[in-house]
Amino acid sequence: MSISVRIRHDLGGFKLDADFAIDKPGITALFGPSGSGKTSIVNAIAGLLRPQDGSIVIGGETVLDTRSGIFVPPQLRRVGYVFQDARLFPHMSVESNLRFGWRRAPVPAEESEFARVVAMLSLEALLARRPTKLSGGEKNRVALGRALLSSPRILLLDEPLAALDAARKAEILPYLERLRDEAKLPMLYVSHSLDEVAQLADSVIIVKDGKTVAQGPVFDMLADLDISALTGTPSFGAVIDTRVSAHREAEGLSVLSFDGGALIVPLLRRQVGQRLRVRIRAEDVMLAAEEPRTISANNVLLSTVANLRETGSTHADVQLRCGNARFVARITRASAHRLGLKPGMPMFAVMKSVIVDPQASAVAP
Repeated sequence: MSISVRIRHDLGGFKLDADFAIDKPGITALFGPSGSGKTSIVNAIAGLLRPQDGSIVIGGETVLDTRSGIFVPPQLRRVGYVFQDARLFPHMSVESNLRFGWRRAPVPAEESEFARVVAMLSLEALLARRPTKLSGGEKNRVALGRALLSSPRILLLDEPLAALDAARKAEILPYLERLRDEAKLPMLYVSHSLDEVAQLADSVIIVKDGKTVAQGPVFDMLADLDISALTGTPSFGAVIDTRVSAHREAEGLSVLSFDGGALIVPLLRRQVGQRLRVRIRAEDVMLAAEEPRTISANNVLLSTVANLRETGSTHADVQLRCGNARFVARITRASAHRLGLKPGMPMFAVMKSVIVDPQASAVAP
């Protein structure tokens, strides 16, 4: 399933100018500051906004072409939409809310699909409840299920976690990860949170002042200093695709291999060979010109300085390469000057912390 978007529209305060394509399943994050036009883009895809110029093609079907006068109404586009506030019907039970989307799908799913979605989102115990009896995270899971049961060709998620506190976000993030890995359909995820993008997205589209200005894999984009400068946000650090290569149970540790080396993390309940995404924040990386041998950090990687940029009056972001992996260290400008950093220099990166999926980080059985 693929989608291509090329739209222009005058929104008053700025002009929307989006041009991008998605050609595989998974989560693509629309990332940018509030008011940059992200929601307007997904509204255009859903048919809730009719752009003045452009075209939108979903799964080979043209749903918008201003030159040909084509505009397929929202209910016929087979687009699932999860809004920020869930928008469940308060007078219906959870099961009735779910079946509302299921019954009205242009191509209704089998009954077995209903059971599969309920199980995937762990909704079995909630089916008889009304929305007023649900937590914020539970409401979002029901909204996800209703959207999935509409048999969508693409799923749009407009900041689904924005209204939740930290505890509720932690509750629903594993379900979004499962959705990414199991749903097998393209998803556009609107966010201005680097943490959410780093944990969930496969690729990222940067939106600034109504324009889509960059697109690429999350592993590259969040370590790109140019993207950081473009969005006005500090570099996240690194998102690295790893595989579990060994468990050192006597030491309570697991070893994660990646193209560039290995990372040592607390013992995981993942099988050897399984893939696992890890995240390393820029502020959790220290740099050393010589290999430190008497420190407590488990992860010290020989890397190469690829780029650096001073940020503000105090800090400098240093992009490093380790094999094909890229990550960023945020250090003081004084430290960067003292080390004499420049592209091509070898440097030891000391990782103070490596973030793994909380569901994987419990002690292995």
